[in-house]
Amino acid sequence: MSLRGQALGLAGLLLILDQATKALVRESLALGARLDLTPFFALVHAENRGAAFSFLAGASGWQRWFFLALALGFTLWVLRELRALGAEQRALALTYGALLGGALGNALDRAVSGAVTDFLLVHWQDHYFPAFNVADSALTGAVMALLLLWWKDGHNTPAEDS
Repeated sequence: MSLRGQALGLAGLLLILDQATKALVRESLALGARLDLTPFFALVHAENRGAAFSFLAGASGWQRWFFLALALGFTLWVLRELRALGAEQRALALTYGALLGGALGNALDRAVSGAVTDFLLVHWQDHYFPAFNVADSALTGAVMALLLLWWKDGHNTPAEDS
């Protein structure tokens, strides 16, 4: 399978996993419900109409279309980057696949309902990290990997190298 095929396969797998887990949470937990699993981890059912850390969540509704447009632009950028990869850049291809899967997972939520379903809550006593989901996890891990690869490979993206 080609690098592009592997990246797109990973994106598809992450998209399916993200949407399946969100559907399970929506069916199993009432909105606002919380199920403590450990002293530092809980499942919750939350909706975020904004972006990371609820950025712009309180806006009047225009943010839905703004974030969808950003996701579309980002998707096009990732697809362009995938086309520019050389055969030896498997790690970068998989990183782009994770970026794509995460972006599409949250974009699909926004397109369908106007809000992203979040359900993973990490906390310690009264200190809480914002709830997140599979798509957020894929995006965060991929951004960290992309930064590491960018730093390791001399600070150029594949498009800059061509």
